Amino acid sequence: MIFLEAKPIVEKIKSELQARVSDVSPKPRLAIVIVGESAPSRKFVELKEAFAKSVGIETQRYELPADISTNNLRERMRDIVHEPRNSGVIVQLPLPSQIDAQAILNAITPDKDVDALSARVVGDIAVGKSRIIPPVAQAVRLLLEHYAIDVTNKKMTVIGMGRLVGKPVIAWAMHAGAIITALNSTEQMTRDTLGDADIVVAGIGVPRVVTGDMLKQGVVVLDIGTSEDGGVLVGDIDQESVSKKASYMTPSKGGIGPLTVALVFKNLLTLFRQSAD
Repeated sequence: MIFLEAKPIVEKIKSELQARVSDVSPKPRLAIVIVGESAPSRKFVELKEAFAKSVGIETQRYELPADISTNNLRERMRDIVHEPRNSGVIVQLPLPSQIDAQAILNAITPDKDVDALSARVVGDIAVGKSRIIPPVAQAVRLLLEHYAIDVTNKKMTVIGMGRLVGKPVIAWAMHAGAIITALNSTEQMTRDTLGDADIVVAGIGVPRVVTGDMLKQGVVVLDIGTSEDGGVLVGDIDQESVSKKASYMTPSKGGIGPLTVALVFKNLLTLFRQSAD
């Protein structure tokens, strides 16, 4: 079994961004909107802030209460998006259940939509007009390409249909020629639904829900889910049992997460340069 390590790709992107940002003034700035106190969300925000600092990009965190309404959050988003110093804006997902998440994402104008999740940018991607794609989908593509894993005509099962992981990955994989099965609940996960998959992408956010007995020998497994279990952040796959079946799998640390973070800032710089042209 080979771990799908993203570090070489991350370091290459980091070097490219450092070189591109070094001669830019003022520096691009990413606005990060975080709602509530979710531990996984805060961890990802901290990772983004650390990466930004390492490449010379500024960040501005906007922290809002968990009980905020959709209307109030949209009003706040309007100010954040139209702040001239903010070159790009992301909303850390998931949002609290009372909020219409798509309405909030749609408040980000395409020229600042770093995560590429607003309805306008999703539409542009569908017709080939967007210069960026969602960072998670990019990360999956780059990681598989780095290890020469072709998805064409391969059976790929994606667990979780969220805006941040499942939907963008499915859209990319379909364009790449994969044969897609999408599962949207843990109840749908059985040996029958997972057992013939060549590639499994887990992004449902349930601790260690994917186990080796569900999978065939030689499967490729990418763990993109993050959740809290006993105060510890864990992924969707049970590393020990899955490692006995997988030919390739992402490690518990150093897989998709750091690469996704790097690609957030690659998208930011693309949009920043585009607005300057």
